[in-house]
This record gives sequence, C-alpha cells and structure tokens, in this order.
Amino acid sequence: MSGTNSPEAVKKLLENMQSDLRALSLECKKKFPPVKEAAESGIIKVKTIAARNTEILAALKENSSEVVQPFLMGCGTKEPKITQLCLAAIQRLMSHEVVSETAAGNIINMLWQLMENSLEELKLLQTVLVLLTTNTVVHDEALSKAIVLCFRLHFTKDNITNNTAAATVRQVVTVVFERMVAEDERHRDVVEQPVLVQGNSNRRSVSTLKPCAKDAYMLFQDLCQLVNADAPYWLVGMTEMTRTFGLELLESVLNDFPQVFLQHQEFSFLLKERVCPLVIKLFSPNIKFRQGSGTSSSPAPVEKPYFPICMRLLRVVSVLIKQFYSLLVTECEIFLSLLVKFLDADKPQWLRAVAVESIHRLCVQPQLLRSFCQSYDMKQHSTKVFRDIVNALGSFIQSLFLVPPTGNPATTNQAGSNNSGGPVSAPANSGMLGIGGGVTLLPAFEYRGTWIPILTVTVQGSAKATYLEMLDKVEPPTIPEGYAMSVAFHCLLDLVRGITSMIEGELGEVETECQTTTTEAVSSPTQSSEQQELQSTSDQMDKAIVSRAVWEEMVNACWCGLLAALSLLLDASTDEAATENILKAELTMAALCGRLGLVTSRDAFITAICKGSLPPHYALTVLNTTTAATLPNKSYSIQGQSVMMISPSSDSHQQVVAVGQPLAVQPQGTVMLTSKNIQCMRTLLNLAHCHGAVLGTSWQLVLATLQHLVWILGLKPSSGGALKPGRAVEGPSTVLTTAVMTDLPVISNILSRLFESSQYLDDVSLHHLINALCSLSLEAMDMAYGNNKEPSLFAVAKLLETGLVNMHRIEILWRPLTGHLLEKVCQHPNSRMREWGAEALTSLIKAGLTFNHDPPLSQNQRLQLLLLNPLKEMSSVNHPDIRLKQLECVLQILQSQGDSLGPGWPLVLGVMGAIRNDQGESLIRTAFQCLQLVVTDFLPTMPCTCLQIVVDVAGSFGLHNQELNISLTSIGLLWNISDYFFQRGETIEKELNNEEAAQQKQAEEKGVVLNRPFHPAPPFDCLWLCLYAKLGELCVDPRPAVRKSAGQTLFSTIGAHGTLLQHSTWHTVIWKVLFHLLDRVRESSTTADKEKIESGGGNILIHHSRDTAEKQWAETWVLTLAGVARIFNTRRYLLQPLGDFSRAWDVLLDHIQSAALSKNNEVSLAALKSFQEILQIVTPVRDSDKPETPPAVHVPVPVLLGSISGPGLNRPFVRTDSIGERLGRYSSSEPPMVTDELEDLNLWWAAWNTWYRVGSESTKPPITFDKLTFIPSQPFLTALIQIFPALYQHIKTGFNMDDLQKLGVILHSAVSVPISSDASPFILPSYTEAVLTSLQEAVLTALDVLQKAICIGPENMQIMYPAIFDQLLAFVEFSCKPPQYGQLETKHIANAKYNQIQLFAPAEWVALNYVPFAERSLEVVVDLYQKTACHKAVVSEKVLQNIIKTLRVPLSLKYSCPSESTWKLAVSSLLKVLSIGLPVARQHASSGKFDSMWPELANTFEDFLFTKSIPPDNLSIQEFQRNESIDVEVVQLISTEILPYANFIPKEFVGQIMTMLNKGSIHSQSSSFTEAEIDIRLREEFSKMCFETLLQFSFSNKVTTPQEGYISRMALSVLLKRSQDVLHRYIEDERLSGKCPLPRQQVTEIIFVLKAVSTLIDSLKKTQPENVDGNTWAQVIALYPTLVECITCSSSEVCSALKEALVPFKDFMQPPASKVQNGES
Repeated sequence: MSGTNSPEAVKKLLENMQSDLRALSLECKKKFPPVKEAAESGIIKVKTIAARNTEILAALKENSSEVVQPFLMGCGTKEPKITQLCLAAIQRLMSHEVVSETAAGNIINMLWQLMENSLEELKLLQTVLVLLTTNTVVHDEALSKAIVLCFRLHFTKDNITNNTAAATVRQVVTVVFERMVAEDERHRDVVEQPVLVQGNSNRRSVSTLKPCAKDAYMLFQDLCQLVNADAPYWLVGMTEMTRTFGLELLESVLNDFPQVFLQHQEFSFLLKERVCPLVIKLFSPNIKFRQGSGTSSSPAPVEKPYFPICMRLLRVVSVLIKQFYSLLVTECEIFLSLLVKFLDADKPQWLRAVAVESIHRLCVQPQLLRSFCQSYDMKQHSTKVFRDIVNALGSFIQSLFLVPPTGNPATTNQAGSNNSGGPVSAPANSGMLGIGGGVTLLPAFEYRGTWIPILTVTVQGSAKATYLEMLDKVEPPTIPEGYAMSVAFHCLLDLVRGITSMIEGELGEVETECQTTTTEAVSSPTQSSEQQELQSTSDQMDKAIVSRAVWEEMVNACWCGLLAALSLLLDASTDEAATENILKAELTMAALCGRLGLVTSRDAFITAICKGSLPPHYALTVLNTTTAATLPNKSYSIQGQSVMMISPSSDSHQQVVAVGQPLAVQPQGTVMLTSKNIQCMRTLLNLAHCHGAVLGTSWQLVLATLQHLVWILGLKPSSGGALKPGRAVEGPSTVLTTAVMTDLPVISNILSRLFESSQYLDDVSLHHLINALCSLSLEAMDMAYGNNKEPSLFAVAKLLETGLVNMHRIEILWRPLTGHLLEKVCQHPNSRMREWGAEALTSLIKAGLTFNHDPPLSQNQRLQLLLLNPLKEMSSVNHPDIRLKQLECVLQILQSQGDSLGPGWPLVLGVMGAIRNDQGESLIRTAFQCLQLVVTDFLPTMPCTCLQIVVDVAGSFGLHNQELNISLTSIGLLWNISDYFFQRGETIEKELNNEEAAQQKQAEEKGVVLNRPFHPAPPFDCLWLCLYAKLGELCVDPRPAVRKSAGQTLFSTIGAHGTLLQHSTWHTVIWKVLFHLLDRVRESSTTADKEKIESGGGNILIHHSRDTAEKQWAETWVLTLAGVARIFNTRRYLLQPLGDFSRAWDVLLDHIQSAALSKNNEVSLAALKSFQEILQIVTPVRDSDKPETPPAVHVPVPVLLGSISGPGLNRPFVRTDSIGERLGRYSSSEPPMVTDELEDLNLWWAAWNTWYRVGSESTKPPITFDKLTFIPSQPFLTALIQIFPALYQHIKTGFNMDDLQKLGVILHSAVSVPISSDASPFILPSYTEAVLTSLQEAVLTALDVLQKAICIGPENMQIMYPAIFDQLLAFVEFSCKPPQYGQLETKHIANAKYNQIQLFAPAEWVALNYVPFAERSLEVVVDLYQKTACHKAVVSEKVLQNIIKTLRVPLSLKYSCPSESTWKLAVSSLLKVLSIGLPVARQHASSGKFDSMWPELANTFEDFLFTKSIPPDNLSIQEFQRNESIDVEVVQLISTEILPYANFIPKEFVGQIMTMLNKGSIHSQSSSFTEAEIDIRLREEFSKMCFETLLQFSFSNKVTTPQEGYISRMALSVLLKRSQDVLHRYIEDERLSGKCPLPRQQVTEIIFVLKAVSTLIDSLKKTQPENVDGNTWAQVIALYPTLVECITCSSSEVCSALKEALVPFKDFMQPPASKVQNGES
C-alpha cells in the first residue's frame, strides 16, 4: 500500500492499535477478564516496540504473533461486537503488512473456527481476501485452508454470502495465478535446466516448481478433480462442489493465464492429460443425443444435454482452441469435428445456436483458420476440418430454409403458409408488413415461403455471443427465430473478411518485401511446429511457394460452400444491408480468386454477381455461355451431397425500383429491376473498379452486363464519357422510383471511377479492355443502323473515359481510339451516335492537350501535332453538328491550352477561318467566340508570324453579314489586336524581322521574289498597314453600325499606336489609308439615298436622326473627318517633317470646308469641330515628355461643344502613356525638323481663308425662302465663331483692317441668323431669363480676343479700336431694333413676351432675344471705353459721341424699350462713360473734336429725364421710386461733372441744362391722376434734387469767370420765382380745403420751399454784398408777405418750418448804413 510506511502512517497505525486494544479491554472488562489482561499487556508491548526500535514495522512483524494474540482471543469470545472489533483490527495490521507467516496461520485457524460456527461470514471473506492480496506470506496448507474456507462459505443457505463467497473464490484463484506470474517475472533471468517430467503417475510430483507455482499447480489440479467429481488432493475439507462453478473457474484460468500453460511443461501436461479428456467425457451426452429419441442408455447423472454445462464446455473449448491450438492439435481436431456435428438439424435448437456462436468465435480468427487448413486440410489422411466448417455452415443455412425450425412452430407454420401466397398477404405478426410490392419492415431472408428475420447479433469482426454468455440460466433458453441464421450469416461474412484480408496482407508483403526471411509478419504461436521449422530453414522463395499453396488450398476448400451459401442468401435477402454484406463477400472472394489466379472460382463468383444484377431470366448470352463453359451444370458437391447453385427465384419479395427496356435489336416488353439488382450492379462496378487488373478474360462478362444495366436504367453519357441519368428517347417505358433516382448519380460516379482505374492496368490488360469496348461499340452501331432508335452509347462513352485516364500512355492507343471514333462513329447516320462520337473525340483531344505529358508537349511537337490532327480532319465531315462540336472543342482548347499551342496555331486558326458565311449563325457564332478568346488571351503566346492570320480571320468575321453583333465585336477585336501590337511592339518587331530575314534567305536560294502586301515597308509596319486596311474596308461597309464602329476603331488605333510606325510609313497611312477613306466616305455620303427607312428590320425603331441612308452616312462622314483631323492634330510633329505636309493640309482643309458647307447640320457642325481640333495645335513642343498635350493657348479658348469622342464610344481615344517613350525611337535617329515659321504661317493663313469662306458662305442670307431653305443651326454658328480666337492667335501678326472688316461681316451675319421655332426651346432660354446664347457668347469672345490683342499689340494696331466700338455699338442697337436676316419674316421673341414661343406655327423662324446680347455688348463697350478713352484713335473717331448717340435710342424710349433692363443699363452705362469721357472732352475742348457731342448729350438728357413714354400701369410704387432715384442720379452727375466746369463747356449747353433743371424742379401736375396716385407720380425727390442743384449754383463765393456769375444769377432768379409760385399755390389750396388736410406731397413741398428760403437767405448773407444782384434782394424781400399769409395754416410741421423761414428776415429790419428809416412790421 502506498504510504503505509511513511512516519505519519506508522504513527497513526500505533495510535490505532493502542486505541483498538483499549476498546477491546473495555468491552471484555466484565465478561472476559483474560482477554482484558491480554489487551492491556498488548498495549505495553506495542509501546515498548515503538520505543526500542527505529524500524517499527519490521519489529512489529517479528512480534506479530504476540501483537495479534489479544485480538484472536477476542474473536474466541464469539461475541459479535467484540469479534467485529477484532477482525477490523486484524485487517488493519494485514493492510500494513505487519503479519508474519505464523501469525497468518494463527489467524486462518481462528477464521476457520468462526466459519464452523457460522459467525460473521462476510467479514471472514473480507479478511481472507485482505490477507491473501496484501502479501504473499500464506502458502501451502494455510493457503489451501483459506481457499477451502471460501468454497465452504459458497455453499451456505444465505444467498448474499454465497454470491460474495463465489466472487471471493474467483479472486483468490486469480491471486494464486498472479503470484505465480509475478514469481516467473522475478526469476526470468535465471535460466534453469527444465527437469523432464516423466509421464509419471504420481500427480504430486511437482518438486521442480517454485512455491507460488506449486500452489497454482495444486489448485488447478484439484479444480479438474472436482469437476470430474473426484476427491481433491490439496483442497482438504471440501464438502460440496458444482460442476458449473468448476468449469467457470477452469475457463477463467485458461483464458487469463495462457502463458502459464504454454511456458511450464507441468501445466501443459495437466492440459493434455486432465482437461481435454474431461471435456470430451462431459460432451458425450450431447454427441449421443438425437432430438426425438427418448432416454439415453447412459447411466450417467446427466443423460440429456444439459444447457449450463454444455454451454460452459463450449466456452472452455473455445479458449482451448484459441489459446492452446499449437499444444493440442489432435484434441482440437476432435473438438472441431464435434462442433460441426452440433450444427446437425437433429440437435436441439439451443445447442445449434451455441455451436454456431462458438464457430463464429473461430471465424473471426483467420490465422487460426489458416492453421487448421495447414494442419488438417493439407495433410494427407487428415479430416478436411476447414472445408467441413465452411460446408457445415452452408448446409446449416440451407437446412434452416428447408426444415422449418421447431423453436416456435406456431409462427413458422403461419409464416410459411401465408407467405406462399405472395408478399402482400404476409401477416404483420411474422415481422412483415405488406405494403404494395412487399416492403418488409424487418430485415429478413425469405425463400420459397420460409421467412427468417435477420437480427443484429454482433458488430462485424467481433464474435459477441449471446447464449454462450448466459451463465445464470439453468434451463435452455428459447432461441428467437432467425437468431441461428443471423449468427451463421455473420460467420460466413467474418470468415470471408478474415481470410481475404489475411491472404491479401500476406500477398502484399510477399510482393513488396522479398529481401528478408521474416516477411511472415504473423509467425505467431498458433503456427504448427513444422511450419516454423520450415520457415527458419528454407529460403524466401520456398516460403512464398508454401504460403501460396496454403492460400490456394484455403480458397479451394471454401469457395464452393461459400458460393452456394452466399448465392442462396443473396436470393433470399430482403434487407439492403444484408444484401450489401453478401455482395461484398462475393466481391472480395472473386477478387481474391483473381489475385491467386484461380480462374474457375473467380468466374463463378463474378457470374453470381452478374446474374444478381440483371432481372431474373434475362436473355444475356454472355452469362449463360460463360457459365456453362466454366461450371458444368452449375452444381458443386458439398460433403458428397450435390448442392444445386440456386438461381434467383423470380418470386422473391423485392421492391421493384426501375422498369426499363431490355437492350435488343427487336423491341421487347419491359423488364423490371429491383433495388437488389441495383445493389448487385454497384458491387459489380466496385469489383471492376478495384480489381480490374485480375479480371482478365472476365472483362467481357462484366462490361456486357454493365451495358445492359445502364441501358435498362436509361443512363446516358455526358461530358467526359460519364453516364448520367437521362430520359430514354423511347418515352415512358423507363420508370424509375425516387429511391433509385438518388442512387443513380452514385452508380454513374462508380461507373466512371471504374474506367478511371484502367490507368493502373498494364498495357496488355488495357488493350483487352479497349478491344472489348470497341467490339461492344461496333455491336451497338450495327443495332443503331437503319432506325433512329436511341443507340447504346455505353461503349463510346467508356472508350472516351478509358482514353482520358490513360493519357500518360496515350500514344499506344491514340490511333485505334481516334480512328474508330473519326471513321466509324462520327460518320454514323444516327445523330445521337454521331454526336457522341464527336463528343468523345473532342474530349480526348482536349484532354490530350491539357495532360501533363512527360516530356511536356512544348518539347514534343510531334505528339502535339498528332493530338491536334484529328481536330483538323473533322473539318472534312459535313454534318453541321460535328462542326459545331469541333469549334466548341477549339474554344475549350483555347481556354485551357491556348498559351502552349505553339506550332499548332495555324491548325487552330485554320479551323476558325474555315467557317463560311453560308454555314449558319450558330457555327459562325461559335467560331467567332474562339477568335475572341484568341485575341483577348493568346496573342502573346502565338508565333508572331500567325498574327497576320489573326488579323485576316478577324476582318473576315467583320464582313460576315449573318449577325451584326459579330461584325461589331470583331471590330473590337481588331482594336484589341492593335493594342497588343502596341504593347509588345519591340518583341513582335524583333521576331518578325528575324523571320523576314530567314524567308528572304530562302527566297534568294530558290531565286523567287518575296511577296507580301505593302512590301517596301518593314514587316512590323506591314502588319499595322494590313490592320488599317482591314478596318478601312469595314469603314465603308453597307451597315451603319459596322461603319461607325470600324471608324472609331481605326482612328483610335492610329491615334493610340501610330507612334510605333516608321516615319516613312506615315506617308502611306495618310494618303493610302486616311485620304482614300475620306474620299470614299464623302462620295458615298453625297450620293446616299434620302428615302426614309421605315424600320430597321423587325421591330427595331430607328431614331428620326438616322432614318435615311443619307443621315446614316452623314454619321460616318462625321466620324471619319473627326478621326482624320484628330490624327493631324495629335501627330502633327510626325507629319510636318514629311515633305508634302502643306499639300496634305490643304486637302484636309478642303474636306473640312466641303463638309462644313454640306446641307446637313450634323456634318457641318462636326466639320467645324474637326476644324477646331486641328487649330488647337500650336507649334509642337520640342520636349519629348508630352508631345501629346498641346500647351495651353494663352487666350481664353472657348469651350468646345461637347467632347470630341463619338457617342457610344467607350474607350478613350488618346493614350497618354508610353507615347513619350516611343518618341525616343525617332528622336534618336532623326530629330523632327524644326519647320520654319513662314511655312507655319502659310498653314494658318490657309486655315483663315477656309474659315472665311465657310463663314461667309454659310451666313450669307439666301435670296429666296421656302420650306426647304437651309439655314445654319445655332451650334454650327457658335462653333464657327468659336474657332476664330484660336485661329487669330496664329495670324494676329498679319491681321489688318480688311480682315477685321471681313470678320465683322461674318459676326454680324451670324448673330442675325434666326432659329427655327421647333429648335428654339432648346437654344433659347425662356424669355424671363436674360441669358446669352452660346453663339452670342462666342461673338463677344471673338471681339474680346481682338481687343486684348490690340491692347498689347503695337501702336499701328490701335487704329482698330473704333472699328471694334462700331461693331459693338451695332450690337447694342439690337436691344431696340433686332437685325434682319435677308428677306426672312421672323417673329421677334421680344414681342412674344412670357414665352409664348410654343404658340408659333412650326415652320416659322424666330429671331433671338437680342436684349441680353445687346446689354452684354453695352457692358463690353463701357469696359473697353474705360480702358481706351484717351487713345488718339478713340478721341479722333468721335467714339464718345457715337456711344451717346447709340444710348440715346433706349434712353428716349425708356418705358417703351422691349426690356426694362435695357434703359436702366443704358443710364448706368451713360453715367460710367461720362464720368470717364467728360474729363477727356474738357481736356480736348479746344481741339473742337467734341463740339458735336454736347448738343447730342443735352438732347439725350432731355429725352431721358422728360421722356414721352408713359410708365406702364402696373408699375409698383417701389419700382417708381427706384426709377426716380435713377433720374436723381443723372441730376447728381450734372451737378458734379458738368456745372462746376461750365467755363469749359459751350454756353448753349449750360443754358439747356439750367432750363431742364428748372423744368424739373417745378412739379408738373397732371390732372388725370387720382389723389393717391398724384402722391407718387410727382417726382418729389427728383424735383427736390433739381431744386437743390439750382440752389447750389444760385450763388457762389468766388466768381472766377463771368461764365460762373452768369450761372449763379440765372439759377437764383429761377429759384426765387419757383418759391413764390409754390407758396401762392399752397395758400390758395389751404383756403379752399377748409377742414380737410392737404395732400402729403404738397405739405412736403411747402416745407421744402420754406427750408430752401431760410437756406437761401443764410447763403446770401454770407456772400460778398457786391456779388449779390440788387434785383435778387428785392425778390427775397418780396417773399415776406407771402410767408406771413401762411401763418394761418393748420399743419404743425409747416408752422415750425415757417418759424425758421421767418426768423432770418429780422436782419432786413435794420436798414443798411445808408438808410435808417426802415421800421419793423
């Protein structure tokens, strides 16, 4: 015990002992004094031991007899309490191992006494157990006494005691043997001379054994004696014993300690001499017994077989055979024969059941079976034990079906009688439930009316028995129906599994390890001694031969019996799992026979599986003939009795899962497949899949069966040759249940895997397989001739699959395979057959190319071309379906293999190019898909020499007219190709040049001229030119969409990739490609049909802008022109150095001009866009970074209309990447020539002339107008004008007045062009928004550019200023007087206020809303004037006068202007201009240049301030006041800018102004106003301002000139007169009004006048008296009486103002110095 000798444990033990002794002495105090004394002396003893010794435990053990004594005495009292206490104390001592041998003896004796007195029995057993397990001190007699004690307790009356004792006995027996094993371990190293045991009769001669071994020997020997009902030798004192218990003990010893018997001869002797005879003797009643015979003649106590003993005997036999077979060969033969006999039908059911269980235990030990075979079957005169076992099992199974078991007759008879009537009537109590078609709920076997359920008895591979374990039963149990069958079934399965796995394992070893002699990994003790000797002496080969002999013998011994039994079971099985297991067994056997080369047995098993797969009595010749040949009469002899091989019985109750057609030339009825057929089929597949290599000649058998099954199930081949469920063409004859539907994918999967595994066959087997398939295929083709019945495609599909998996050695089968497919199958009239031929062929080609060959295809061109050849040959087949397959194949080859085709490219491209326009859309479409793939993915991988083929093929697809989309997409492909050429330029060029050199060399050798298109150009450029030429052809295709796409692509390509061309090649591009194309397009456009195209075929709607051929060609023209222009623009730096650039420029300008003047808005506008584009160029930058982007022109270049790219073109035209890099190539060899500026100028002037021609032609008004008159559109004119600024930048140096005049004409005409009313809502803003149209913006921009140029230009240019002013002022006049366009009647939008445009008749022309334009022009005039007022030209050309004259028109119209904003802007402009112009005019007053201006100005003021136009009635008060404030501003200007400088200004002018002011300062009351209106309409503020101005100029402190004094005097008298008038009127009105207050404005006016009077008087006082005219004073004083009269007024405001006005008059009360007589009033 762990921890029993640690100090703490020892201490605790001592304490416990002392307390035990104390307790004992207490208990015995009264009744048992001697015990008490012993206990007390015990305490002292313990204490002294503890005190004296260091090794306390050892000391205790020495003195243990004395220490134990008190407790033994205590037990002697037989008092329960005391006894229990003592036993516990003794156990404690034992557990600490402090009991010596003598003490132990004493203890056992004491226990014996207690036993005899039947005291504390359980405690006794416990104590014995502790004593024997904790140590080994008990031996010999003591031990036997202890064991007997336990046995005696086992046979008491008390059940608990009995059971406990039985357990104790078992444990003690085990302990005894364990001790012996331990002893052997200890002495293992000491080698002893074994003393030979003579066959002596003295059974006790065991002197040679060691103590523990001796005990074990004695014990085992006595157990045998006891079972045999003899007296024991050693276990003295036994009173009774049962045989069952004895057998159990024997079995457990044999089972647990086999090594004891195998290592010690003494024990072996016991086995042979004692155990075996005993077993045979005890078996005798079973052997003699026959069921039904009454009594047995034997007088022995057990006459009838007695279940408990029989069962235990069988257990012992199992152990003997399993563990000691090598010792007991002969005995085992007897036992095995007995076992076989016990299976006989006349033995009791339970006996047969336990016998089968025992046999099962053997069947799971294949090594054992192998030993049987070697020891018996292979010996000459021996029983064929192994064969007998197998056959016995078979007979047993058959007997169960034939003889109804007597176990429970009721059920059986019932089942038998009912089931014969068919499955539906099966009663539920027999475990079957009839569900239409006999679906059984319980798994079972059923044969000819006998129904046997299958019970789950064990897990596979383990023999877990039921009845062999019923150790507690005394009566034989009732065996449930089917139990024996189920176990026998498992025996067969385990037998097959064991044998096959063992043999195959060993076969594998023999095959792999042939170098050592120890391959027999299982040289286990079960092998016979001869075998071991043989193994050690002979060499490896002999051993292999011996092994093979054993294997063959085993198979030969068992196959007949197995096949008979398994076939019967297969036929009877109604359970899927059972069927599965049977089939698995048949399959493994077939495979094993195949491996061992046992043809007959192999074919027998395969035939069984094949027959199981097909419907009963199916007419398949292969099976019947084969079987007949190999197995005469199909009968095998088993133990001499002939057993027929049972053919499937047609009435077996199986669920039908499929109904289908049999495969035959003549249509027959349908056949039914059951789920079992399907299962068999799967097994067959499995067999062929896993064991194809050993099938040899059976392939034919297997394949034929599979073909028929596949046909019945309606599996059809799919890609790769795999068979997938497909509906049979014949219609509804194939019926599959859902159960089988789920199975089919699995079956088809296995079918495929079966052929996949052909890759592991050797070449010979493979040829076997292919020949078998080809012959099947030919048969199928024969059947398919002459009828369009669905052919069987099994063979073709499987040929394909076999080819696919054997790619690694494809060369050996390529020709027979593809030959058969191409010549036979692809040409077959039956379309389905043909289609599959093509499918197989193309799949093989694809697979061949993708396969990872060794060496790879890239290094094995011969193989690659061999693989591709059949593809090319398919082009000769005329069936379109085959061609489609061919193209699809090409497509897939490209997808998977495109990058490694190499020399195969011409072949592949040839297949695509072989498609003709008449071959139908789907072929063309597929071929085209291939091409697409080539272009998108594989250009880099093909030899560059093939690129031209690609261009040609792509171009040819563009011209195919079957399908527009294909043509369009092929153009896209050409773009992609060009892109590719661009990206890989260097490499392609290098490769082509090398190739060219090689060809040149060949040509020279042959003496022929090298012929290729565009020859003088280098080969790479020729490739480009071919591409351009192809695109050029497509640009004039009859289909507009194709033209458009081709055009866009051509120009994008040249634009993006042109840099790659050699410089000289550009000449060809310009003249041969571009101008040639332009000519053809212009010609087609001008001659195109103007008829309306109704609709584009079918239901495609055509937009109205494209509904005639002419309009469609117009689009093409636009595109082409734009493209060429763009190339001229972006590639100018390349083109200019070419000699004839100026000629090309002229041609281009000519094209632009003819397009711009064409009577088609779209073309003309586009022409201008192109014009714009080529003018965007400035002299090219000489820096190689960005030749692509022209530097910004330093003028505000107008925004071009829209982007240049055509609609629907989704790729950018310009590639800004990598062009700089390409330039390097040119700059290194020949730097671009710097063109002299003169030539440049010539180009620009040519452009100006073209512009002028286009402008004047297009804007010139036509002479007559009718409906068809062409009037240029606004966007066109806008674009035209927008060109000017850019153009002007280049010609400004030579631009003179003439040119300016020309420009002015065009600008004026352009602005005058009206808009057709249906376009107006798009171009015109709604009337309410004052926005310029883009044309008007452009016109102003053009003038702006000019004036800016003049501004910074040389002096001589400034004479152009007045001309520009004239032009602008002409535009300003448009605000009131829109221009005319020839004789065209136009509606003025200005009259159509508030956007009534929609109401016009559709054909009308609408003049634009010129107001915003005129106003913007006016703003420009003001700005310009502000900058240029002092320029000589401006002064001398009377610009200011012209401005004033022009402004006078809107100012005098005022409210009558078309737009109110006009006169307001005119006023503010006038004010701004005057503020700048008047000082200039004053400056030049003497020169007389401005004399004519003044009257003009005065009239203008007069017309504006006192306008004739009446304000509109709806004018709001706020508006009126705002307008008044404008009038006020004008007066302010007069007061600040004009009157102060009167001396520089003509007198008449000043006079006019004063008159005007006076006129303004007097309210002119119009009688028509109502009171309220008068209130506002009198321009109060204005009057006030006039008045103040008069007031301001009415006197002045310093009169410097007579002129000024004149103004003052004039102003004063006017002022005073006005004041007098106002006052008089007021007094008058006040009197008349009575109580009513006067109108507000009159009150305000009077207040103002009163204030003015007071101010005036103040001012006069401050003035030098001599400056004031006496007349003036008189007028002032004359006011006084009038003022006084006002005193009566009612208004408080007037009164306060009056006060202020009257106060200053006090100064007049003092007379001047000369006269003092003036009094006050």
